[in-house]
Amino acid sequence: MTHNVAALAVELTDMAAADHRTAVHANSDDPAEQLAWRRLTARHGDRLGEIMAEYGWPTAELVGEEAARAAWLIAQHADRQLDIQRRALQLMQQAVSAGVAGPRELAFLRDRTLVNEGRQQVYGTQIAGVKDGAPVPWPCEEPERVDELRATVGIEPFDEYVARFS
Repeated sequence: MTHNVAALAVELTDMAAADHRTAVHANSDDPAEQLAWRRLTARHGDRLGEIMAEYGWPTAELVGEEAARAAWLIAQHADRQLDIQRRALQLMQQAVSAGVAGPRELAFLRDRTLVNEGRQQVYGTQIAGVKDGAPVPWPCEEPERVDELRATVGIEPFDEYVARFS
């Protein structure tokens, strides 16, 4: 098992590195680049599904901090695999409740999943587009409470968050 877990940690971090290298193609004007990105994230999503079936949520306790973050990134980018995203969300929620995963990452994954389901997000972490040079979030359930809700999970206020993009 120890060898398997070490190999799993390497596999997860390698997938995240590939994700980082190709993420620029996610919204490329070149359909071939977009397709390559979709293929990569779908392959990673499928693999994460297998990993979750075998190990549950890959926590830092199990695979180390970097690989746990990699698993979260892979789930975050499994946008066309809602079953994988929902499963990751469920397992990550249990891990957060058990104190072995972070509420901040969970909040991002929750918003991402809600938006992919066509629903309103909670924490305002998902950006729909840019209007007059300012990032605009996808609609939120309680827009007037977004900063308060963000604070409960350790996310900076929305204005500070978007200032990083401009």
